[in-house]
Amino acid sequence: MDDKLERVIRQQLRKAGRQFEEAKRTYDEASRGNGNDFSLPTDGDGNARIVCRRYAERRAIQVDAAGRPECFDADNPDCQGCAEDIREEVVETW
Repeated sequence: MDDKLERVIRQQLRKAGRQFEEAKRTYDEASRGNGNDFSLPTDGDGNARIVCRRYAERRAIQVDAAGRPECFDADNPDCQGCAEDIREEVVETW
C-alpha cells in the first residue's frame, strides 16, 4: 500500500475513534443527568429546575447525590420535605 494512502487512512481512523469516544462520553454524561441519579428537568447549565417549597419560587439549582438542593437547610421542615420529594422524584418542577 502506498505510504501516503496508509497515513491518510490511519489519520481518518484516529479521527473517527476520537469522535466516537467524545460521543460516548457526552451520552454517558447526559444519561447521568446533572451529576445525580434524579430525573429532574435542567437548564442549560445543568441546574435542576425545581419550585422551592420554603419560598414558593422557581429555582435553577444544583442538587447533590443525596437529593439535597444547594439551598437546603436541615433545620427547616420545608427543606426536608423538598429533599424527600426530590429523592422520590415527585418535586414540583418547571
